[in-house]
Amino acid sequence: MGSPTVGGGGGWITIPFIIATMAGLTLAAGGWINNLIVYLITEFNVASIDATQIFNVVNGCSAMFPILGAILADSFLGCFSVIWISSFFSLLGIILLTLTATVNNLRPVPCVHDESALCEGPSKVQYAVLYVAITLATIGLGGTRFTLATMGADQLDKPKQQQSFFNWFIFTLYTSSMVSVIAIVYVQDNVSWGLGFGLCVAANLVGLALFLLGGRLYRRVKPQGSPFAGLARVVVAAIRKRRTSGSSDSERYYNFMHKRPQEELGADPTPSSFFKFLNKAALKTDGDVNADGSIANPWKLCTVQQVEDLKVLIKLFPLWSTGIFLATPLAIQSSLAVLQALAMDRHLGHHFKIPAGSMFVFVLMSVSLTIILLDRLLYPLIKHLIGRSTTPLERIGVGHFINVLSMAVSALVESRRLKESALKPMSMPVLWLAPQLVLAGIGEAFHFPGNSGLYYQEFPDSLKSTATAALAMFIGIAFYLSTAIVGVLRRSTDWLPDNIDQGRMDIVFWLLFGIGLLNFGYYLVCAHFYKYRVLDDDTTGEVMIKNINGDRDDQDSA
Repeated sequence: MGSPTVGGGGGWITIPFIIATMAGLTLAAGGWINNLIVYLITEFNVASIDATQIFNVVNGCSAMFPILGAILADSFLGCFSVIWISSFFSLLGIILLTLTATVNNLRPVPCVHDESALCEGPSKVQYAVLYVAITLATIGLGGTRFTLATMGADQLDKPKQQQSFFNWFIFTLYTSSMVSVIAIVYVQDNVSWGLGFGLCVAANLVGLALFLLGGRLYRRVKPQGSPFAGLARVVVAAIRKRRTSGSSDSERYYNFMHKRPQEELGADPTPSSFFKFLNKAALKTDGDVNADGSIANPWKLCTVQQVEDLKVLIKLFPLWSTGIFLATPLAIQSSLAVLQALAMDRHLGHHFKIPAGSMFVFVLMSVSLTIILLDRLLYPLIKHLIGRSTTPLERIGVGHFINVLSMAVSALVESRRLKESALKPMSMPVLWLAPQLVLAGIGEAFHFPGNSGLYYQEFPDSLKSTATAALAMFIGIAFYLSTAIVGVLRRSTDWLPDNIDQGRMDIVFWLLFGIGLLNFGYYLVCAHFYKYRVLDDDTTGEVMIKNINGDRDDQDSA
């Protein structure tokens, strides 16, 4: 562990508590968010496309809030406090959401489906209560999901163990969501919304209790103050010293060599040549260092490690940006699939009707099963055949390719649905949506754990919570971007009317296929030039810290 710790000793004994907490909180979150579109349409009389837009905004916020949670965890509170406080917020939000479903005055009068087509929208007060509930629940969801991932990885010492934890953490995330999509969504659609949300309250409460129960066992990394201030100081110091001549002499750069040995630092005393301009931030000039060796002005002189930390983030940015256009088509696909399901035959036999919100189960189930097969069978087999483990970048690349295929399948299925709907509305079986959703899930089983492991492995030690939140950040941006894209398409085309049988959603999916294909090519270029900072040696279990751009001879070419 690179940072001071308090509390228990960590280790695998803590993982059941963290996984159980994740299961409870995900069960609660999945129960309200996966069926939100249907709830808005049927109980709050919101137009279908407007409901999908609200859904995308909520998902975007739930994915962006982990950034705030990560900053609070890394800088001030630590993961433990952020998790239990966020869990409490989500509990309050879901309780309030339950009230909107059980108190008649908190939702509008149901629509009258006759010749008058009378349909009254929510009042300002009803909207306010609904949005407060969703906001609290979303803050809670965002503050726990990826912070729990960081805290779990902090309990383990070896990258191989941490990658295994990420696989099973995501497996729990998806299996718990799958249970909520099947069981809780069914209760909401067929028994009552109040009981369905009440089950979410119970699951959240159990998750919070289990997390606090394991409190004395957790290894807690103490917050070290805002690491972002240190990164900002590098930029400011480099600009202030822009006219200072650089040097290859390690003695001219400020390091902790006089306090700690280089082996303990895991860093070269001389900055790398990548983004050489930033090296001037660590270059010592007159008056920069006090007599005791401390820095006189941190906005004028930084350590070599601070400079290298910023370079790591700069190097990762191109790869990170590919995630935005990976997740954007998936965000649009997930919301439009609910509208497709509502316009299809959802009967299984004479008595059972699949809830539209439960179609997510195909994504969740395929992710869960694929992760098991990958972790237990495919990855070990590949290692046996080629003599090494698959890298995070290889796994992410496979995920990109499979998700591009899922967009093509979505377009083909929607074309068929439109043809059948023109002959007889709601005649096409809803299970035709399964292939595209299964493909999307298989793709996520590759790129989601791959991205989680990559960022946790490559980010500086001072930004470990932010590392897992970086994944949430591009997902959040993708949901906002998907909202904007749908909005533009609605204004400029007739592809997405409220009655999708009169639109051309298949063209939208072909557009997403093109975006995904171009982004896959961009990803391959970024991955080709990227060199890992941290490599896991499977034979010894040790971590070898490389300089920011691999071997020194390779720096300039990258």
